[in-house]
Amino acid sequence: MRRGKYSLLVLLITCSIVVFLLLNLLLGSVSIPFASVWNILTGGGDDDPVAWQNIILKSRLPQALTALVAGAGLSISGLQMQTIFRNPLAGPSVLGISSGASLGVAFVVLLSGKLGGVALSRLGFIGEVALSVAAIVGALSVMGLIVLASRKVAGSVTLLIIGVMIGYIANAVIGVLKFFSVEEDIKAYVIWGLGSFARVSGNQMMLFVTIMAVIIPLSFLLIKSLNLLMLGDGYARNLGLNINRARVWVITCAGVLTAIVTAYCGPIIFLGLAVPHLCRAIFQTSDHRVLMPTSMLVGASLALLCNLIARLPGFEGALPVNSVTALVGAPVVASVLFRKRKRRDVEGF
Repeated sequence: MRRGKYSLLVLLITCSIVVFLLLNLLLGSVSIPFASVWNILTGGGDDDPVAWQNIILKSRLPQALTALVAGAGLSISGLQMQTIFRNPLAGPSVLGISSGASLGVAFVVLLSGKLGGVALSRLGFIGEVALSVAAIVGALSVMGLIVLASRKVAGSVTLLIIGVMIGYIANAVIGVLKFFSVEEDIKAYVIWGLGSFARVSGNQMMLFVTIMAVIIPLSFLLIKSLNLLMLGDGYARNLGLNINRARVWVITCAGVLTAIVTAYCGPIIFLGLAVPHLCRAIFQTSDHRVLMPTSMLVGASLALLCNLIARLPGFEGALPVNSVTALVGAPVVASVLFRKRKRRDVEGF
């Protein structure tokens, strides 16, 4: 693809992020004029209703920033997973890391009412912090097992199967916990599992954005390793790449991104799976020097769009984010895969 056309596409994607971010601030159950939004953001909104200021600063802006950062992180994680496993259906949850986060949350949520006598959903901010900590501990514990297994297992396919099996075990344990839990705790866990960008606010949002702002740039240091891994283990080894070390670093980076997003937003499906395919189709390249930054941008834009659809005016409250991401992401993956199959049929292989 020509450099000029590539630059134009990147500019359009960047503009879409700005537009969707602005629409996330303007639209909702309460319609707020652009002038008032601008005044509130720039600190000159003293004459605007206090309710509008609270809606923008305490709800819509944190939610939009969370969606932007989470979409970027999940997309990068999905790209790394698809590259390391050479599997088009690999995504951020492929190694059971999301299941590990869900298991951590299940232990805290589903056992709180049974053992402590008080449902975690009634504890407010303390309950939200406990959910985040439990999700991070669960996800990082599974990631530690995966990293340990990656040092013992030679093939990526075997490692992929191990991750899937860990996910099945985690889901089985969650099922047992549900059976012995009270109804209120089960409801709280199901709501968490639907995913939401609105769960992060205030100091939590600042911490989340700060952590992701550190991890995402560090993931760009793996671009060269990912490009070498695309050539195959034999070529990469001949070019001086330590395959096992590179695989551990890529899995660790993707796992940490998935763990942090899942801890704060719940398990968000399809973004990490769909965005890398969409970027390959748009830019027609497998070069991670192009795919990594564009996946970050497209993921941020798509997450903002999904968040906007989830709380369009006319809905009571907000739709589950996972329902919207599945409706948007599934057709994208299907169309890209069908296009690849059609191209192979035309070319004769």
